[in-house]
Order: sequence, then structure tokens, then C-alpha cells
Amino acid sequence: MKKKLKTIISVTGLTLFAGVQLFPLYWLFMFSLKSNADILLSDNILGWPTEFLWEHYVTVLSRSTIPRYLLNSAIYTGATVLVVGVLTAMAAYAITRMKWKFSNTVFMIFVIGITIPVHAALLPLFQVLNATGLRYVPYIGLIVVYVAFAIPMSVMILSSFFKTIPKELEEAACIDGCGLFGSFWRIMLPLIMPALATSSIFTVMNTWNDLLLVQTYVDVNKYKTITVGVLDFVGVHSRKLGLIGAGLVTATVPIILIYIIFSERIQKSLLEGAIKG
Repeated sequence: MKKKLKTIISVTGLTLFAGVQLFPLYWLFMFSLKSNADILLSDNILGWPTEFLWEHYVTVLSRSTIPRYLLNSAIYTGATVLVVGVLTAMAAYAITRMKWKFSNTVFMIFVIGITIPVHAALLPLFQVLNATGLRYVPYIGLIVVYVAFAIPMSVMILSSFFKTIPKELEEAACIDGCGLFGSFWRIMLPLIMPALATSSIFTVMNTWNDLLLVQTYVDVNKYKTITVGVLDFVGVHSRKLGLIGAGLVTATVPIILIYIIFSERIQKSLLEGAIKG
């Protein structure tokens, strides 16, 4: 009876918690399908709309710049995750698995990078991008900035994970004929996939949700991201509340899907790593 009671309490608590977390998404979706009268004049604020206005999504996806901004965000995010993943995996491997004099010093430099606020680096980075001409190269300038800010956190996460891997695996790979790069790509990289997925989630969230850096370093509208697109969309359609809701849903769904995919990858990688170990 005690076990059943604990199970019931746990399930009830988790269900309530999930409901509280998911309710804003439900409300936003219902909001996006309502007319202005249904939103402002109706007493049914939390309920279903009297008429489902799916044309709001048709307008957002076919008659606005939201799809272009979504594509830009996908390009920035995908490129940043790829570059940061490769660079930080190799850097963390060199810091933790190779013996050299300044490994701890280099690690501390990366850690210090976490403490630098974005606002403090806005003007120096602006001057650097201007001097090098990268600010006027489509996508590249902003990707460089995103990569620079994402590297410290990723190096710290991957370094902590590398330290937990037994050295005997590398020794066995060396006996079997693997060199330094062979040991890294074939043995170590598959084992750090859980940590790599975790650091990638942070990179995706920070890159996708960024507004300040885009507004500062990107002048051409066609290269701006979804955060700027939603801001402009709200300004243009300020009197069409349901249409604004549809734009917000369209901008929110991709990041939720990305988070779900990465979360599943973490679980699978943990199991794979346990079996390999």
C-alpha cells in the first residue's frame, strides 16, 4: 500500500507539474486561432476559439518574412553547433588527455571566457568585425561571434566528461595501431556524445534566442534571425492579435523540436556509452 501511495503521489505531482509547464503552449496555440473579438470581447479567455482561424498560419508562412528569418536562424544555429562541436571536442581532448606544460593555463583562459558578459564585448567586437570586414560578409561575421561566445561553456562541459573516461581505452587503441587522431575520432569522440549533445543544447538555445547580437552586427534585413522577425512582425500586425500569436507559435515550435531531438540523443548516447564501457 505504501508503494502504491507513493506511486500515486508521484504520478499526480508530475502530471500537475507537466500541466503547468505545457499550459502556456496550449494557451498560445489557442490564442493564435482566435479573432480580435474572440480575444478582447469574449469571457472565454482560456477556452477554445468560437471559430478556428487557420488562415493566420497561412498568412505567416506564405505572406510574411517569417520563413526567411527561420531559415536564417537555422543557418546560424546549425553552423555554430557544428563549428563549436568540432573545435571544443578537440580542445577539450588536448587539455585533459595530453600532457603538456600549459594545459591548465589554457583551460583557465577558456573558463574566464564564461565570465565575460556579452554587453561588455559589444563595442570591441563591433570594431573588430568592422576592421576585418567580416560584418559585411553574409552570415560569417555573426557566426564567428556566436562561436566565440559558445566555446568556453562547451570546453568546460567536454573537459569534465573527458576526465571520467579511463586511460586504458586509449592505451588499448594505441596497441591496436591507432595514432593520436585515430584514437580521438574512433574511440573518444563516440564516447563523449552525451556531453557533446548537452553542450549543443546550450549552444542552440543561446544562438536561436539571441536578439542583441543580431540587432548590433547585422544591417541587412534578409540576413537577420527569427527573433528580429517576430519583433518586426509584431510591429507590423499590432492590431491583429491572433496573427501575432501564429507568428509566435511558428517561431517557438522549431526550438522545442530541436530540444526534444537533442534530449533523446543524450539518453541514447548514455546507454551506448554504458554498453561500450
